Amino acid sequence: MSFKADYDAIVIGAGHNGLAAALILQRAGLRTLCLEAGRYPGGMASTVELFDGYRFEIAGSVQFPTSAAVSAELGLDALESIDLEVMSVAMRGVGDDPLVQYTDPMKLFTHLSEVHGAEAVNGMAGLLAWSQAPTRALGRFEAGRPPKSLDEMYACATNEFERSAIDDMLFGSVTDVLDRYLPDRERHAALRGSFTVLAVNTLYRGPATPGSAAALAYGLGVPDENTVLMKKLRGGIGALTGHLCDTFVGLGGELRLRAKVAEIVVSDGAISGVRTDAGETASAPVVVSAIAPDTTVTALLDPAAVPDDVRARYARTDHRGSYLQMHFALEEAPEFAAPYQALNDPAMQASLGIFCTPEEVQQQWEDARRGVVPADPTVVLQIPSLHDPDLAPPGKQAASAFALWFPIEGDGNYGEMKVEMGQRVIDKITRLAPNFERSISRHTTFTPRHMGTMFGAPGGDYCHGLLNPDQIGPNRPGARGFLGQPLVDGLYLGSAGCHGGPGITFIPGYNAAHAVLADR
Repeated sequence: MSFKADYDAIVIGAGHNGLAAALILQRAGLRTLCLEAGRYPGGMASTVELFDGYRFEIAGSVQFPTSAAVSAELGLDALESIDLEVMSVAMRGVGDDPLVQYTDPMKLFTHLSEVHGAEAVNGMAGLLAWSQAPTRALGRFEAGRPPKSLDEMYACATNEFERSAIDDMLFGSVTDVLDRYLPDRERHAALRGSFTVLAVNTLYRGPATPGSAAALAYGLGVPDENTVLMKKLRGGIGALTGHLCDTFVGLGGELRLRAKVAEIVVSDGAISGVRTDAGETASAPVVVSAIAPDTTVTALLDPAAVPDDVRARYARTDHRGSYLQMHFALEEAPEFAAPYQALNDPAMQASLGIFCTPEEVQQQWEDARRGVVPADPTVVLQIPSLHDPDLAPPGKQAASAFALWFPIEGDGNYGEMKVEMGQRVIDKITRLAPNFERSISRHTTFTPRHMGTMFGAPGGDYCHGLLNPDQIGPNRPGARGFLGQPLVDGLYLGSAGCHGGPGITFIPGYNAAHAVLADR
């Protein structure tokens, strides 16, 4: 069996990066086929109806800061966003003053100064200054550029302070950096907890672990030309991938769902097409893989197609996801009790972080490595239906929660730990909003194992390669593979595991497509 006539390019995976690559190639005049193993396009950037009338952002929920060039090419500026006064609220939940992240920078810094003190303002400014050189060194938002070598990364520093910041990124820890800029462990606890989770959700390391600062630098980075930090889209994040899919198909591209690629076919040292699990074949001189790079190289290519040392390098990728994702159908929105009544304003409930201190997060990670479920996990609760009512039935709410750390080591019973940790997430929210648990009509809980099965992400790792310092910069493959180690002629990599990294920025897919066009 075979698909219709030959193609100019085949894209594996219809997540946001795969769709971006497919759209760019099709628009450039290449007859492009996009193959997706799942039942719907969008991957982890999807809005999915899990219960009747309740639609959820299944994993990704915000559009990250996006390069102006990428936004223009993909037509992203035309998408309807939700005008939020408050992007998120952070607190410890121990009677502390919540930290409100207003979308207006002036309101944010006024709030920081009036409620959390001048030290918090200075600390935030210091952190942002610290992140500038690492952002340039990482090149996370540099559309069409390959990864930098270590020498090139250090060359991004313009003075000794910036060189020291790059040292911190490569060798330091999150707590090293936070202790410098936000040293008050009590007054700055919510801020410290917020920045901790910003970093370690892309790692399997505690915040005191050397090398964890690399993920903090990734999280703080913003493209030079972009002043909007995050965007919430009308219809959920699936509106974004739906736009890419519709545009791609509208240009004449072909999308096939439930078409899992079993092999990337190599003939005479060059790509010649793909074969699916169903035995169907499609020929093309170009294949862009938007699934994890190590899966691409070690599972889809004949071992003889790449040198053993290159294959082994991909096989060492760290994919240890350690989190819980929960989705709730709610009869009503949470009602917060004293002293958090101010959070009952719907404007405050788009995203609520109930954080632990960096020291607690470190201990919880160490416990999780021994198979211990955290007693008081860090929780981020989102209720997008408050500002986007079509995501839930009238008068109801669709909510999602993310929590760290779910034990993936040890001999514990996986199913029992899932139930136990899920209940602890519910309990933590209910302590602050007493109506929460009784308002739940249905809920579901996903572990890294579930996410890996649903989306093909090894280990449930939505980064396709955690942001360890040995998996960034020159140690993260670009569109043509690792620096100095190109892959098979005609094969390009374009997933979150590539240079540009995770987050809905489209850089990996954009870079892969433009590498194809440059080589042609």
